[in-house]
Amino acid sequence: MKRTLDISYEHYATIADLDEADRQLVKEAEEATATANAPYSHFHVGAAVRLRSGRTLHASNFESEVYPAGLCAERSLLFYVEANYANDPVEALAIASNPSERECYPCGQCRQVIVDVERRQQSPIRVIMTGADTATVVDSAEKLLPFTFKL
Repeated sequence: MKRTLDISYEHYATIADLDEADRQLVKEAEEATATANAPYSHFHVGAAVRLRSGRTLHASNFESEVYPAGLCAERSLLFYVEANYANDPVEALAIASNPSERECYPCGQCRQVIVDVERRQQSPIRVIMTGADTATVVDSAEKLLPFTFKL
């Protein structure tokens, strides 16, 4: 039986079209790219979250000499949030890169971790993927990974 999967998302031709709260979160993600340790890929990624309390936090990617021991910005940040702010749900996650010649999308592992956080907190996370002054936004990570791993 053939089935169809329809995924809705928002696309912004310029980051200036995002609402103020999302623009600020994108700015924090962009600023976080400066702390990335990416001596091998030279692809600096920053991520920022807005928690339900209004607190914002950010992190960047870290590459290790003992590959694959490095960690993406999104997972670095979400693991930190889960360890330190588990009772303050993540409402939005912004991702940026430098260079930013195209929008920066999370890898498969990061997509699964974002879904895991959504499941644990029992609420969706708005994911804002930016680059080249554009943005694509989904209202839940499940739209990025519709066939998720589940025990």
